[in-house]
Amino acid sequence: MSNSPESMQLVLIRHGESLWNRLNLFTGWTDIDLSETGRVEAAEGGRALAREGFDFDICYTSRLKRAIHTLDIVLDELDRTWLPIVKAWELNERHYGALQGLDKAETAETYGEKQVKIWRRSFDVEPPALKAGDTRDPHGQSMYRDISAECLPLTECLATTVERVWPYFEREIRPQLSAGKRVLIVAHGNSLRALTMKLERLTPEEVLEVNIPTGIPLAYALDADFNVCSKRYLGDPSTIAAKMAAVANQGKARS
Repeated sequence: MSNSPESMQLVLIRHGESLWNRLNLFTGWTDIDLSETGRVEAAEGGRALAREGFDFDICYTSRLKRAIHTLDIVLDELDRTWLPIVKAWELNERHYGALQGLDKAETAETYGEKQVKIWRRSFDVEPPALKAGDTRDPHGQSMYRDISAECLPLTECLATTVERVWPYFEREIRPQLSAGKRVLIVAHGNSLRALTMKLERLTPEEVLEVNIPTGIPLAYALDADFNVCSKRYLGDPSTIAAKMAAVANQGKARS
């Protein structure tokens, strides 16, 4: 498949299950690796792309290893490990502030499911912020040593995630698509929700209902004005639906 002025190819993949996804912990910017299930999901995503004849010219991912390793596995399945890769902090997951490392179900038991749902899924309500100097504070982490301090968050909501993800897309990725490049982005649930919101022109209320499954390629065809011509997940519909439901249920207390 190749890009043409009438149809540009953009594929999004949420990283495979991470070790903290498996434990149902808030992860955010914590640099947690894939679980074995996540590696299998990434390989399956790569094979789904290969079966349908997808090819790419450039790839983007975040600076977090769960996304980087997912991309590595996908490209291995495609026999495209030589493709150029851009690792951008702007594509990181939403920063969950002081919730990072906490069990989602236990947090729901402590604060109530309603409050946790507001923190997880509201558009413009931020979780409690980290305190400066906390070990989870990105300002003291070497992977962000080249980033201006004022750019690094101590907490984020989806609205502020959109404010860093979309300008990066417009500045760096959109020109590649317009130039005919076929683009693959491997990132995170909320950074990809930010992209889908803007690409599909969703309202804040509509994007809250978007649940992006792990490891499943989401293929867009865009016209020259970046209108969505088509959108589809590659894979078994029942598996995709089950994964979406699992994402939606993560913040519920244990019964």
